[in-house]
Amino acid sequence: MKIEKVLAELNRLRHDLEKDPKDMEWFTLHHTFCFVSYKMVEFQRYLDESVKPGECPDE
Repeated sequence: MKIEKVLAELNRLRHDLEKDPKDMEWFTLHHTFCFVSYKMVEFQRYLDESVKPGECPDE
C-alpha cells in the first residue's frame, strides 16, 4: 500500500471536522497527519513490512 492513500484518507477525515484545536478528535487527526507527512519514508517502510497482500482496503 502506498502512503499517499493513507495520507489522503487522514486528510479527508481531518477536513471533515471543523478545525478546533481543543477538540480531541480534530487534534489527534491533525497531528497524526502532520507527523506521518513528516516521516513519510519511515511510515512507508512500516507499511511495506506490516501490511500483507490482501490486507489493504482497496484490494
